[in-house]
Amino acid sequence: MPSVSVKVYSVFFKLLLKHKLQTLLQQSAAGGTEASFGVASRPDESAAPSNPSFGPDGVATKDIHVDPLSSLSLRLFLPDSSLAPCNGHVENGGAYGGYLPPVSLPDACRGSHAGSPRKLPVILQFHGGAFVGGSNTSTANDFFCRRIAKLLDAIVIAVGYRLAPESRYPAAFEDGFKVLNWLGKQANLAECSKSMESTKAGGLGDASRSQIVDSFGASSVEPWLAAHGDPSRCVLLGVSCGANIADFVARKAVEAGKLIDPVKVVAQVLMYPFFTGSIATHSEIKLANTYFYDKSLCVLAWKLFLPETEFSLDHPAANPLVPGRGPPLKCMPPTLTVVAEHDWMRDQAIAYSEELRKVNVDAPVLEYKDSVHEFATLDMLLKTPQAQACADDIAIWVKKYISIRGHEFSY
Repeated sequence: MPSVSVKVYSVFFKLLLKHKLQTLLQQSAAGGTEASFGVASRPDESAAPSNPSFGPDGVATKDIHVDPLSSLSLRLFLPDSSLAPCNGHVENGGAYGGYLPPVSLPDACRGSHAGSPRKLPVILQFHGGAFVGGSNTSTANDFFCRRIAKLLDAIVIAVGYRLAPESRYPAAFEDGFKVLNWLGKQANLAECSKSMESTKAGGLGDASRSQIVDSFGASSVEPWLAAHGDPSRCVLLGVSCGANIADFVARKAVEAGKLIDPVKVVAQVLMYPFFTGSIATHSEIKLANTYFYDKSLCVLAWKLFLPETEFSLDHPAANPLVPGRGPPLKCMPPTLTVVAEHDWMRDQAIAYSEELRKVNVDAPVLEYKDSVHEFATLDMLLKTPQAQACADDIAIWVKKYISIRGHEFSY
């Protein structure tokens, strides 16, 4: 059974969530939540400072906005393993764009390779919160993303998608795919910048170089991604309702094919996905009133997220097994599913994984005993041994697909 602290925290969490959902429903009914700009976080969601910073855990962070027409925002997590490949040393202003204090380099590190950055895989992370809450900059999400960045030796991009009911379906899903396209655009811009630098010596004029940049649209190169990101090793990681977004983005990536080159989604991780359906599963019946997100609260959340005319627990956003949901399952990327023993949504997630395995997709399920919904991403509060084990297990599986040595990498 979950610990006493988990049970106590769950009671307060459910009371606060119920109040929030009922308030949003009342505001929505009164027409007070309509906003074309939308929101990416609530005033009651704690957030860390937005200035670029270097944490004591060896992970640097910074926040950026990628869409001037909405509140879509990103928090980038860059581990210190991206520093120049000479025994962990780096030139001043290197990997972190000048946010590190001066360091002294040994002579052996001042050769031609000292400034060559390491290319790291990119993890797109979608936070939870039942589509109506949570934040990519919350303290709990920040803690989780730092852990993943260190364990996977990867750049983590936490997506601050628009929330309901200000922005209902498909806003959050569209934001997810927009970030994937933005990642591809960044890779092309970075490549274009390299080409301009090489042609500058050859006499290409400023006007001609500007024309090259304009062909990619008015945008600026994100230096952390340009120097260290490898979009050909992209992994989608979704938490709770974020897993629904990740799965949607994976399907859109399959449909887009080479249109999103050089981005390649090599795997996805669905952590206790927010899946449901009109036909109740065994876990839905047995655990309907369980910890944190019980079924009645989740139904309220779906009513806030889905347009009133489209509300159904068999909506493609809610039920991954409805027919005609997207490309054939055999085209989906390898999919790791994490479920908790005391989570009423677990059976639907397991059923989806089983369908993927039937068409030969690598789709294992990791179930954690005595655990609850959000157990791994609320570890800063819950402090459970399952959370660290889960993060380690995710890292072991994902490294099969992001290792530059390929699938022969052994663990």
